[in-house]
Amino acid sequence: MDDRALWLRLTLTPGLGAEGQRALLKAFGPPANIYAASAAALGRVVARALAVTILSHDARERIEAALAWGEQPGNRLVCLGDAEYPAALLEIPDPPTLLYASGRSELLTRPALAVVGSRSATPGGIENAERFARALSAAGLTVVSGLALGIDSAAHRGALGQAGSTIAVMGTGIDRVYPAANRALAHRIAAEGLILSEFPLGTAVRPANFPRRNRILSGLARGVLVVEAALESGSLITARLAGEQGREVFAMPGSIHSPHSKGCHRLIKQGAKLVEAVNDILEELRLAPAAAPVPPEGEDAGDPLLAALGFDPCDADTLAARAGLPPEQLSARLLELELAGRVASLPGGRYQRLR
Repeated sequence: MDDRALWLRLTLTPGLGAEGQRALLKAFGPPANIYAASAAALGRVVARALAVTILSHDARERIEAALAWGEQPGNRLVCLGDAEYPAALLEIPDPPTLLYASGRSELLTRPALAVVGSRSATPGGIENAERFARALSAAGLTVVSGLALGIDSAAHRGALGQAGSTIAVMGTGIDRVYPAANRALAHRIAAEGLILSEFPLGTAVRPANFPRRNRILSGLARGVLVVEAALESGSLITARLAGEQGREVFAMPGSIHSPHSKGCHRLIKQGAKLVEAVNDILEELRLAPAAAPVPPEGEDAGDPLLAALGFDPCDADTLAARAGLPPEQLSARLLELELAGRVASLPGGRYQRLR
């Protein structure tokens, strides 16, 4: 076997996790040395039964499939010992042994910021994620996220087409798009950005793999921005990992009444930097400030219904009382604002102002 095949063989050994792989690499050096050792020698680092499996397991079919995948245009197998292995991941305690990359692999060497948040995001949260990602990518930061619905998808969409573009870190094999609703987005990221996974080809959806991939998501970045997160959100795992890895943690505040803001507010209480503008992030990372944003359209500032709505979600009855409008007139005006992209309807008959 050639060197890349041996790296694949090591990662495809059943029962040998990433921790065991790193222990063997530390003890013996590159995979060629591991496979030249005896079971007795390997057994001093891992369990004896596992040492026997390492030397006897036949993974040729999966190795050949992975090598063939890596030869397709745009695809790469990036091993821990490669010169092009992302330096940022070498700083974390548990770097992946091998990465499957599809797209612009040079993005792995560029400064990055992770943008994460709720899968069931509010319209305002999605708008904020997309706007911030667009500005961050335009400022030269590669936006890293997890291809989930909600905030992740918005962050990827915002970053595409900008200078920094985007990396999607998968919790499945790179040949499996999850969720399926993001298939078109994943194909666009592979063409204009980068899709990345540490999991072997064919790895299906397993809940335990998503928290695990989060260490790569945060590890690639100089910091993590949490846009919206409930208290039980997986985004808080990414933020915790970022802190443990010595990365900056940023959080966007929201309504005190919204469950989608509770996780961000907790992070801010714990020391995360409160973010109101893109320059809050760029200044903290000591990067050049972004161009001044375009001011809102003049008619928004003088619209009495928007003023009555404010920036927190509000139900129609409360809004009618604030604005002094009959239900029929309020409904027509809300529809007009919704079609203009200034208001979004929420579950439960509530409405939220958009920029």
